[in-house]
Amino acid sequence: MTEPAPEDVGRDDDERLARVYRPACVGRFTFWFTTGRWEWSPEMYRMHGYAPGEVEPTTELLLAHEHPDDRDVLTGLISRTLTQGVPASSRQRFLDTTGHAHTVMVLAGRLLDDYGEPVATTGYYLDLSETVDAVATVAANEAIAEVLSRVVAARAVIEQAKGVLMQMYGMNAEQAFKVLVWRSQDANIKLRDVAVQVLEDLRLLPPPDPRTIAVFDHLLLTGHERIVCDHDS
Repeated sequence: MTEPAPEDVGRDDDERLARVYRPACVGRFTFWFTTGRWEWSPEMYRMHGYAPGEVEPTTELLLAHEHPDDRDVLTGLISRTLTQGVPASSRQRFLDTTGHAHTVMVLAGRLLDDYGEPVATTGYYLDLSETVDAVATVAANEAIAEVLSRVVAARAVIEQAKGVLMQMYGMNAEQAFKVLVWRSQDANIKLRDVAVQVLEDLRLLPPPDPRTIAVFDHLLLTGHERIVCDHDS
């Protein structure tokens, strides 16, 4: 099995975020669901007050450093990530080894296996505490907005490509997504790029039969008559 690629957050964003943060203010992590293993970048260790590799990052260690008022929230996020495969993006507070409080934005995405199943979550800890100067904060907010906009755009393209496959092959959304993931893994190409190419290649298909268009015209113009609306009494 090839190494899965992030669905939502890619390594291409590392440089973009690193340019606007001082080295100690942005860290990268990966959490593998089946083993419960954490991987930290050197910056993640330093944020928590450790030298890189000084300790083994674990869920217990994270919870021990979490601000007491936020610990239950983090526990719930980790539980939801394990049971539902949902990335644990959030705003959190933790205490480093000196007791200094850090406010961080956690921006996370998913890693998928060859079958499109989530196997890990990966992302960034963005330190928003007072150790980041005002100029860096503004630049960081712009970087976060840019990364998030790319996430939204990538998801939109993938959803459109799924719709094409669903119509062409009569499959459901989950099956269509697995086909896209298969092509991505088989060709070693990013999932979003595969989706973009599917949409581009639509132009190469012959136009639909005029009778099909006529039927669709009728359905489009009369669709409102088949929508069941709930009206307040």
